[in-house]
Amino acid sequence: MRKAILIIDMQVMPFVWKDYGGKPICQEEKLLENTKRLIEKARKRSVPVFYIMFTEPKGSLRAENQPLWQVHEQIAPVEHDQIIIKHFADSFLESDLYTRLQDHGIDTLVMCGVQTEYCVDTTVKSGYSRGYKVELVKDCHSTYDSDGLTAEQIINHHNSILAQFAAIVNSNEVQF
Repeated sequence: MRKAILIIDMQVMPFVWKDYGGKPICQEEKLLENTKRLIEKARKRSVPVFYIMFTEPKGSLRAENQPLWQVHEQIAPVEHDQIIIKHFADSFLESDLYTRLQDHGIDTLVMCGVQTEYCVDTTVKSGYSRGYKVELVKDCHSTYDSDGLTAEQIINHHNSILAQFAAIVNSNEVQF
């Protein structure tokens, strides 16, 4: 079994959205701490770390290389980490993620990120549909309150639904 960790859209923008009139991300500090520990554990075991970067068109605050596009500084990539540019909720759609995973001989994906109900959900299902074993790290993905549900309700619901496509594990249970 050859694993890789996917860090989905954990860029500056979701963490500062509250400063632009949006809502705060659920359990932001816990999310960052758990994800940082998981990344460190992966790196110690030479497990490839893939940062999936949601990218908007040039001129946007979330365009490539703009300050809000960067990975959050607490979990920033290092030189040998992989950067994947994407433009859709599905991290595989029109990106080179699949090719790079194949180049590394990866068969199991450990997934973290934001937003639970959009890019995380879609990428879990897409990875599963491509034949990967998927582990969704339940304390390393998050979202915002919606008009009808709390973020915790959304996260719990998706953990339940995505259990059909992935093993749902805590960060301290992930084995590399």
